[in-house]
Amino acid sequence: MARMCVLGGGLVGSFVASTLHERGHDVRVVDAEPILAISPDIECLNSRVNADNLLAFVDGFDVTINCLPGRIGHSIRKHLLSIEGMRIADLAFTAEDPRSLHDLAKKNNASLIYDVGIAPGLSNALLKAAESEMGTLQSGKIWVGGNPQEPDDEWSYMAPFSPSDVIEEYTRPARIRRNGQNVSEPALSERHLISVPGYGQMEAFLTDGVRSLLDTIDSHELLEYTVRWPGHIDRYLSREYSEDDLIEAWKFDSNRPEFTWLSVLVTNGQQSRKWDVIDEGQDGCSSMARTTGLVTVEVAEMLADGTLSDTGVMPPEVLGTDSKLVHRLIAAMRKAGVRIIDHSDGE
Repeated sequence: MARMCVLGGGLVGSFVASTLHERGHDVRVVDAEPILAISPDIECLNSRVNADNLLAFVDGFDVTINCLPGRIGHSIRKHLLSIEGMRIADLAFTAEDPRSLHDLAKKNNASLIYDVGIAPGLSNALLKAAESEMGTLQSGKIWVGGNPQEPDDEWSYMAPFSPSDVIEEYTRPARIRRNGQNVSEPALSERHLISVPGYGQMEAFLTDGVRSLLDTIDSHELLEYTVRWPGHIDRYLSREYSEDDLIEAWKFDSNRPEFTWLSVLVTNGQQSRKWDVIDEGQDGCSSMARTTGLVTVEVAEMLADGTLSDTGVMPPEVLGTDSKLVHRLIAAMRKAGVRIIDHSDGE
């Protein structure tokens, strides 16, 4: 059993905390807002996290899990890595590159693995595993989205994590690789229809999800697309909305059925690998919280048990460098009820 401190108690953070508690760990959650329904055996602290009080929250814990919104996640990440011996599973989706803090982490004998969600996260591990197996890749493409199971006449969307991070995703230029060159394209560009198993035609568009893969994967092409119901992006582009408007419009409704789909397609000449990950939630937990949080939980346990022991700042591709780590991650998600289809296995 390890002591785990979760910073951020939203949909994903509370799922991470609950799952770690169910696995026998001693868990603390810290959040400025009232924390969602969670076991009374989990220590919950209602407080804003900042540089002045951070040490008091994480001192004595084996692993810290950063589930804070991206706009504050990087500054907290920097303060965490200033503490000797910290081990951090980092889910804060930030514009800043966590690798800029690598030297600070090494100096303080600290470890941080970032982007430990479904995509980026699991998608990175699968791409790295494919590269290890197939060599230099011709193409790596990722499609991912968490959406209501049925569209509606408005946004056909609910934000399972910080809506401000979704807005950032819709506005930040998408860094991709095309024709062997790293380039940036406008977010929401290259819109196209794609068939989603069990749900029919949905719309995909470029977002900034490739990130560290541009530096770690040898591939002629690397692209990531976010998937939404048709009409969602047309509505977003139809006029300017305030952040408060979108936060209200995209408020998550736990009573509304939803699903998450990830598809990773890798090609190399005549060879190809494809994975589909599908989840529709379980026991009141959203599918995006589950598929994201299960990766986070597994990485936190790998840090706690010494499976991941290197110091420094590391991308999620480290999970794909060893087949045992990828298999452990996939097995844990399947055990929790997430469908992961490896088409090379004939599934």
